[in-house]
Amino acid sequence: MKKAIGMQQETLISRRSAMKLGITALAAGQLPARAQDTAPGGPKIWLGMDQAELDDAYNQRIYAPNIEQVFAQQDYMNARALERLSAPERMAYGTAPVEGLDLYRTPIRNAPVFVFLHGGTWRTNTSDEYAYIAEPFVRAGAHVVVPDFSPVHEVEGGLGVLVDQVRRAVGWVFEHASEFGGDPSRIHVSGHSSGGHLAGAVLTTDWSGDYGLPNNVVRGGICVSGMFDLEPVRLSWRDSYLHLDDSSEQALSPQRHLEHLYAPVIVAYGLQETPEFQRQSRDFAAAARAAGKPVELIAADGFNHFEILSTFANPYGVVGNVALVQMGLNAG
Repeated sequence: MKKAIGMQQETLISRRSAMKLGITALAAGQLPARAQDTAPGGPKIWLGMDQAELDDAYNQRIYAPNIEQVFAQQDYMNARALERLSAPERMAYGTAPVEGLDLYRTPIRNAPVFVFLHGGTWRTNTSDEYAYIAEPFVRAGAHVVVPDFSPVHEVEGGLGVLVDQVRRAVGWVFEHASEFGGDPSRIHVSGHSSGGHLAGAVLTTDWSGDYGLPNNVVRGGICVSGMFDLEPVRLSWRDSYLHLDDSSEQALSPQRHLEHLYAPVIVAYGLQETPEFQRQSRDFAAAARAAGKPVELIAADGFNHFEILSTFANPYGVVGNVALVQMGLNAG
């Protein structure tokens, strides 16, 4: 493939280790009750919201009062899944220490491959926290790949490095799928939250122009509760660690590159999420539909940002079921 980056020395921080170390600003979802102390009623800066309101709209803790319980549930499910599954194989997709992926194999040969890109504000969480999401897909007859990538605040080049990393991880899967029993013509990419943004970036990749690969690298995609236009993200508290500029905002906003969307995409979100995360999903789906792209929008009533992630792990769940159906697999 054409693109490459130099060696990086990032330290991956899982949600659990961040909490244990007390790094609450880095732990996924571990944000202050208010991202900023700005008093409401200031100048309107985005869709009628002032700074405090916009910051809250990009702070999931404000809209998910049960966040700690959901995290505990997910950790419990992950521990049980790791007991039942064979340990994943660790493979390198690049030269930097962080550029590795976990591969959960299904015994079925020439099986489809499900690539999951995790969330964590682009800063935290690690591949080993998602065995519980891998399990139902492995049982249904798919290989599952969960890549690691750099914490955005620790690499020169910022978010662009992460986007390149996940694209190269998917490119690696395409080039090596047949070696581990996967079908390179049936690669599906999904992601949640900041991973939903990364999945959108993968789905809108100029594969032939930038990576020397066919444009049909990805067969289908699912973007759950992601961010697809980075202008309001840049205006919010999140830019304190993203450091976006005009060029990176343009280059890294999937909604602005729909001419490279070559695969059907499902966009899902929960109706208990923040207003901006809901709008981001609706607008991305509407823009894709207007561009003539095959898209399905799912608005899940009663689910907040973290609860909808758990539905990946249920073959009859909101996201798990449509993912299996998209891949042509039986839910059981």
